[in-house]
Amino acid sequence: MRDTISFNEVLETAEKLPIEDQETLIEILNRRIIEKQRSKLAREIRNAQREFKAGKCKPTSADELMREILS
Repeated sequence: MRDTISFNEVLETAEKLPIEDQETLIEILNRRIIEKQRSKLAREIRNAQREFKAGKCKPTSADELMREILS
């Protein structure tokens, strides 16, 4: 049995749903994407806090940060 389906198969299947179900699917997917983004951001924040506590980075001003980014 196949564990995955192609993106095109997902689209074709979604198109067969009634419009109300398609709208619900979009809402569910959007909520799941937002939750994944929140989780990723939380992980990145925890990692940055650990690095800061370990002395691997230093506080900097916004101006210094922008100069570094633009250079």
